[in-house]
Amino acid sequence: MHFKLSLFLIPILLCILVRSGFGQSDRDYVDMIYSTSAESDVILQDTTNGWGFNWVGGLNGSQASYRNWSQGGVNTISVTASTLFDLKYRKERFGYQLVTNFKYGQARIEDEGTRKTDDRIAIANKFSYRFRDERFNVFGNINFTTQFDRGYDYGEDPKLLLSRFLAPAYLSQVFGLGFHPADYFSAEGGVAMKETIVRDKTLSERYGLERGEKFRFEPGYSLIFNFEKKIVSNVRLNSTLETFTNLKENVRKTDINFSNEIVGKINDYLNTTFQFVLVYDEDFSREVQLKQVLSVGFSYSIL
Repeated sequence: MHFKLSLFLIPILLCILVRSGFGQSDRDYVDMIYSTSAESDVILQDTTNGWGFNWVGGLNGSQASYRNWSQGGVNTISVTASTLFDLKYRKERFGYQLVTNFKYGQARIEDEGTRKTDDRIAIANKFSYRFRDERFNVFGNINFTTQFDRGYDYGEDPKLLLSRFLAPAYLSQVFGLGFHPADYFSAEGGVAMKETIVRDKTLSERYGLERGEKFRFEPGYSLIFNFEKKIVSNVRLNSTLETFTNLKENVRKTDINFSNEIVGKINDYLNTTFQFVLVYDEDFSREVQLKQVLSVGFSYSIL
């Protein structure tokens, strides 16, 4: 029944959204958010003077239904909701930006129930002060990441709990020097501190903590490279490489987060997104973690 209803609900929802339309300012901001990410780094916009803020919500999804289909198939429906709030301030050489990026998605698979497909809480703060040569600045970042819901490895029997709210959560602070030779590229590096929080003691060892511990502090240094540019008409690439090296560990144990997102505008209302993320964190696994998501959806400017 759920899948039959979805065949009618999805087109109706899309029609309502398209008819609601966007103002020109909405479309301008939808263009802008393609280059703003709270996955790791925050890019301050040089055109800002004084305070500015925007808030965008989005909904992406997919649906497949089969009945008496000769090639077979599994009925599925998935939806991912997201919201991005961007607050920024610039006065002369000083700048500040706050970005919150929340995502949550689930898929209902026939005979297998509901499973989580996306889950992220990311809050990024950045302070910066530009030198006379505006290609250089000193900066300070304070970032926090975790997830809303429980995550499982369904390949195990019974399913294995991997994560939950604040298990893990990461709080990081970086202070250093930034180099911005072009609008689409930046390189930053500096001293860093990383705190790992695991409120569920049963998961402590999974994230590199001692048995029964809930908190770990690591001093180190971090490098961040960001590339964001329109690569062809209506298609923008946002790519970020971020590393953290613990001063007490071998450099070969460096944490690496390589995030890539390609966003293509179908029209003023709809877009398609391809996301590819590579993570290496030896505390969790000595194997590379990979995430790949292809989705179609809409964005709506709330403020």
